[in-house]
Amino acid sequence: MSSAQSEPVRLEAGPHTVSYSITVPAPAAEIYALLANPHRHHEIDGSHTVQARAIGAHELTEGARFSVHMRKFGLPYRLPLRVTQARRPAAGAQGVIEWRQPTGHRWRWEFEVLSENDDALSTLVTESFDTGQQFPPARAAIKLAKVLPANAKSIQESLRRVRQKFT
Repeated sequence: MSSAQSEPVRLEAGPHTVSYSITVPAPAAEIYALLANPHRHHEIDGSHTVQARAIGAHELTEGARFSVHMRKFGLPYRLPLRVTQARRPAAGAQGVIEWRQPTGHRWRWEFEVLSENDDALSTLVTESFDTGQQFPPARAAIKLAKVLPANAKSIQESLRRVRQKFT
């Protein structure tokens, strides 16, 4: 994998997961701070469904609960979520933020420091949508509704938006 991906690159993640990565020319800690704050998710959401209103902490921690206001097909709704993993990126350690939706699927962001010197500060950012632990009937409905291909497009746009925030 190239350390200078300016466009999202698809990763092979199995039959129930869609995952893409992009290189962002910024410190992992700054990118993590953006994505660990649910009140800012609307700024990078490539699906155009996340609204500017969220309930919960401004930095998610493991076990925390939060909700975001959404709008799809013109219909507003609120989505309650639970953080399953939250680890700030640190020297030699990859960062991650992951939350679980009520039906069992997960959204995950990973942050891998590629370079920390002043001339070439960069982070490999990966976003994944995983239905592997989802309730089987819900996973079947998601497959029938072709959610994975739609989310693949949204993930690519979200990653582009993250990169644009830091370029």
